[in-house]
Amino acid sequence: MELLETQDPERHRLIETSNWHKSELENELTEFSVKTERVITNALIIGGSLALTYFVVKQLTGSSKKLKQKKGNTLIADDSTIESEEEEEPSMLSKLSSKLIDQATLILLDLAKEKLLEYLQSRKREDS
Repeated sequence: MELLETQDPERHRLIETSNWHKSELENELTEFSVKTERVITNALIIGGSLALTYFVVKQLTGSSKKLKQKKGNTLIADDSTIESEEEEEPSMLSKLSSKLIDQATLILLDLAKEKLLEYLQSRKREDS
């Protein structure tokens, strides 16, 4: 086959052109896949951040609605029920500390996820 290519310069030029186009197409496909991966990763991070923000806001605002409902219900109840519910409710400090612990856990998990993504990206670059 190589003998035929060297004998016909036109055929040799066409094969070289074909190989060049093939390599360019492969390069563009690689670039496209890298960009797509970046876009998907960013979309997942943004979506996760929005979901995290939603749950944080829901936790912070949802607890006050529950307290209002409980207070509204206890106004109708007698004094013995009010005393027993007040004893059962955790203090504001314990609620705040549990929410802070939850938020710190979420932040640490997010940092761990980012570090894991960076590690996987570096491993992928090393493999290439």
